[in-house]
Amino acid sequence: MKKITFVGAGSLVFTRNLVKDLMGIEAFRDAELCLMDIDEKRLEYSGRFVEKIINAFHNPAVITMTTNRREALRGADGIICTVYNGGNDVLKTEVDIPYKYGVSMNVGDTRSVAGIFRALRNIPLMLDICRDIEEICPDAVLLNYTNPMGMLCSAMQKYTSVNITGLCHSVVNTADMLARWIEAPIEEIDYTCAGVNHQAFYLEFKWNGKDAYPLLRDKMREPQILNEEQVRNEIFQQFGYYVTESSGHSSEYCAWFRKRRDLIEKYCTHGTGWNPGEHAFAVNNRIKREKTLYEDIDKWLQEEEIDLESSGEYAAHIFNAIFGDRKPFVFNGNVINEGCITNLPKEACVEIPMLATRDGLKKIFVGKLPDNIAILVNTTAQIENLVVEACMEKDKEKVINAVQMDPLCSAVCSLQEIRDMCEELFVINRKYLGEYK
Repeated sequence: MKKITFVGAGSLVFTRNLVKDLMGIEAFRDAELCLMDIDEKRLEYSGRFVEKIINAFHNPAVITMTTNRREALRGADGIICTVYNGGNDVLKTEVDIPYKYGVSMNVGDTRSVAGIFRALRNIPLMLDICRDIEEICPDAVLLNYTNPMGMLCSAMQKYTSVNITGLCHSVVNTADMLARWIEAPIEEIDYTCAGVNHQAFYLEFKWNGKDAYPLLRDKMREPQILNEEQVRNEIFQQFGYYVTESSGHSSEYCAWFRKRRDLIEKYCTHGTGWNPGEHAFAVNNRIKREKTLYEDIDKWLQEEEIDLESSGEYAAHIFNAIFGDRKPFVFNGNVINEGCITNLPKEACVEIPMLATRDGLKKIFVGKLPDNIAILVNTTAQIENLVVEACMEKDKEKVINAVQMDPLCSAVCSLQEIRDMCEELFVINRKYLGEYK
């Protein structure tokens, strides 16, 4: 019996999808699924819907539940991490204080000032989890889903010996979207995608072995497609390569879309996909969903039939390749570069193709990013490196310098305004961050 532990099982959507994926794989039909969360009510609900999924598959898998992380890790073969440090009130503060200074964020969980402070809150927690893994189950494979992906994975891989990579659905989801736009079956699409998390680009995108980018450029003439992802489509038309993360996220990661109200109106307000214009859209949505969370889950438990189709996430297939039926699996993961992308820093955390086999996780060499893309991605990578260093050293000045170099903040604020903004955030978050010198 294999043991797969969910640290942060109260992240209900992730847990539901990933358990469904695991139960669809023969090697894990009788696995122990250990659910761990510090929120007892969320944990109880998580157990109930995991039980429903197992029963729908008619599998003999076993559920165990605990609020004790060390107990959950004991004997684990694979670990899925979906935790974060701080509640919705903290997330709201980290986007609302910058808004006073003119920095408008839609999501705020990965990059710019809110993403940086989220990293400072979560890196210590992630390192604590990794140190428990080093002691209790050192051979286990850790798959991280928590944002900000690049900075968290960078810290975990640089400062611990845990066998880890970070996973994000943006690569496969965007490939599905582009295939739909050009009316191609996804199974006939091949691609090479590389960069950093949420800012990786499809260096190649092929349909039956033929370059599909010309077809995609033609599709930009169709208003319905152009409007679905206005920010990303503008980046594609200007730079020639398609980026992985949604317009809502991407609008925060560069200097061109959110620095003025007229630009937010033009690029971020009238799209037919996820509307990235509204300030704090994702945080407000999360707060709204929280109000009816348990009511919605009760309804799902009582009324809805379970869709047994795979969610498309990588985790179950990676575990299957390493300690299941050992079928090799190629995916995009977040790992330290070490020369896989030749024109990004070697110590940067990059998102690149990887191979999972019985021998573990292996990086696939990419080579050079196109020069225009490399400038954009290098900025992100070097800021993230500085944030991780600042967190480990508890160095306030390095944090402020990292925010000062952020494209969106630097497009909107003066150096002193950014310093003042950061000082406010340090005060508000002191109980999570501790004292920075």
